[in-house]
Amino acid sequence: MEFTFEPNRPMKHVDRKALYTRLEARITYLRDFLDFNSGDVEALVAGSKYIKALIPAVVNIVYKKLLESDITARAFHTRDTADETPVEEFFTEDSPQIQRRKMFLRWYLIKLCSDPSQMEFWRYLNKVGMMHTAQERLYSLNIEYIHIGACLGFIQDIFTEALMSHPHLSLPRKTALVRAISKIIWIQNDLFAKWRIRDGEEYADEMSEIIVDEKEGYLGEKKILGDSSASASSSEDDRSSVHSGTVPSSTSACPFADLAKPASETKIWAGSN
Repeated sequence: MEFTFEPNRPMKHVDRKALYTRLEARITYLRDFLDFNSGDVEALVAGSKYIKALIPAVVNIVYKKLLESDITARAFHTRDTADETPVEEFFTEDSPQIQRRKMFLRWYLIKLCSDPSQMEFWRYLNKVGMMHTAQERLYSLNIEYIHIGACLGFIQDIFTEALMSHPHLSLPRKTALVRAISKIIWIQNDLFAKWRIRDGEEYADEMSEIIVDEKEGYLGEKKILGDSSASASSSEDDRSSVHSGTVPSSTSACPFADLAKPASETKIWAGSN
């Protein structure tokens, strides 16, 4: 097979240094490479209600997974997956500490449904990546990249299965929504990896800085986790999702109630109208 190239096709220049020193340049490159375009933004805007309906169940499934292995479950005690300090009794899904973590993940997934056309959206994702590396944070948290990458892949798989099996969405809309959310997750994956890998380390002194010196529950100037009175409704939703397996939304049954069954028998959207 012979390959030919268009002789007059212009080649884009990518400034390598900018990829490591300017977040805007890095995001522009990733969006261009993944062809993340206005069609993806439109798909996310139009389909955000379907993603939001899944979030309570996704959060519960993710934390079940994180509590299955001691190396990830221990991190809720030590705040560091590299810390192998013995733990006599692990937290359960009902533990207040886990309920609090669920709230953080819930807010994060809701943020993914906001406007990716704004640079603020990507700065938020970059800050999330940094905050898991024990850098410049009041309460140090160090989650090694292997667990971050696995968790992102797990979340992407859940969304893919759920959205592709929606009983009423047309195939083109399902495909557009899955592609859009997948591109965002992969850019988020890069924004976790960039704080771990050594590529571009020669520009370390010139890299964009993110200074975080804030108390738990805040990201920048925005409070993302309220006090017990302010978040009572949301907390009740999560507790309800854990104990009854229902999604606190218009969906009448948990879309993942039968997730443990073989794929051929799974009824992700059982009970929805």
